[in-house]
Amino acid sequence: MSAFRLAIVRQKYRPDGGAERFVARALEALEKQDLELNVITRSWQGEINPNWNIHICNPIKWGRISRERGFAMAARELWQDQKFDLVQSHERIPGCDIYRAGDGVHRRWLLQRARIMPTWRRKLLFANHYHRYVMCAERAMYAAPELKAVICNAEMIKREIMADFSVPEEKIRVIYNAIDNQRFVPADEALRHALRQKLSIPSSATCLIYVGSGFERKGLAAAIRAVAATDNYLLVIGQDKAERKYRALAASLGCQNRIYFMGLQNQTLPFYQAADGLLLPTQYDPFPNVILEAMACGLPVITSTTCGGAEFITPGKNGFVCDAFDLKSLTLAIQSLPKQAVGSSMAQAARERILFSTPTHLSEQLVSLYKELLY
Repeated sequence: MSAFRLAIVRQKYRPDGGAERFVARALEALEKQDLELNVITRSWQGEINPNWNIHICNPIKWGRISRERGFAMAARELWQDQKFDLVQSHERIPGCDIYRAGDGVHRRWLLQRARIMPTWRRKLLFANHYHRYVMCAERAMYAAPELKAVICNAEMIKREIMADFSVPEEKIRVIYNAIDNQRFVPADEALRHALRQKLSIPSSATCLIYVGSGFERKGLAAAIRAVAATDNYLLVIGQDKAERKYRALAASLGCQNRIYFMGLQNQTLPFYQAADGLLLPTQYDPFPNVILEAMACGLPVITSTTCGGAEFITPGKNGFVCDAFDLKSLTLAIQSLPKQAVGSSMAQAARERILFSTPTHLSEQLVSLYKELLY
């Protein structure tokens, strides 16, 4: 394949973000290919690989809609000026060659969020100017004649896009995220015990882990309520401006001593290795990377029917899948997990399921798509 110039568009890179980790892993995997890697972004936090060309587009903004519209216009103007061979956008910007639907379908997320709202709030939700802007931008992007392909990270998202936007199936590729299964590895009993001592969690206790910022969408309230009905512990990794509300919920349920709010962590591996399972009853999530990370560490996973990651779960074998709002089913799933992940058949099945999801495999699929579009 001859050298070509690829531009990847992501408005804001944040080290703990799932979409950002996909971008970083994809770029690292693609480095071995004969291409020029470019990133168009408003801001990039963390390390920058010297082999990547970072293009900063940071126009003045006065609010959320201004921020989205301004970045979209600036990014599109930049890629048209630079005349890249392919533009792969991770934002809803009409005119890109490839769109990676890592955030799913906005209307589907709103419908899930509306399930637990009173009628009057549902109407306000769908009348919100920002949400209407995003849905319009999304529709315009899928209808744009420049769009050659759509990358989904779950079959769930593929089905939603076909149903909501009439995108033909042959235009959509399901390419699952990658995980470094040599870095994310299960703990042995000695390491698990040592990590538990540092966290002041009894070695004999069953401890679950929740990883994700944006506590409402990721289902932390349901996770806390479900854990409260058991004697399990829960490690909460992530940040949210409403954290105080979730601490208060744990206190009201009498489980505050078993819910550990650890904040944002750049290194999540030790926390996975201290845990016995991942609990992520997310209201809507295309395919969070944390599921792959947890499974690589030998953790069975409890997630929701509206999470694309459920496609990797065989109930009873390597985890469980429940409705995000079904507390009874979530509690039963927690109680059905092994008391200790280390050495369990569920742990082994969880890790085996993700072994094919390597950066090399991701790179091969992306390059195959690029070849198809360019030649």
